[in-house]
Amino acid sequence: MEFVTTETVPGREITESLGVARGNTVKARNVGRDITQSIRNITGGELKAYSELLTDARDDALDRMAEDARSMGADAVVNVRLESSEIANGGSEVIAYGTAVTLA
Repeated sequence: MEFVTTETVPGREITESLGVARGNTVKARNVGRDITQSIRNITGGELKAYSELLTDARDDALDRMAEDARSMGADAVVNVRLESSEIANGGSEVIAYGTAVTLA
């Protein structure tokens, strides 16, 4: 499954647009990480535990988008976008979406 942020897949012809493929996940922080990351926030530097949490969330959302696209019979997803938001105290949602297409 190919993902691109552009409207076309370079060197390939889109034969059919199948609709929006999407996948999302919600990840929550944990208390242990919050304590160590609060200290890091005071002293400065990257909050690695949170970076890893968001990386995992993006990967999960992209995997779920790919599953959705495959269920439609797609070869690729074009115009891929990722968005994130806080939906609860300590919880973040990441959604991946794009247009599922078939390729020649």
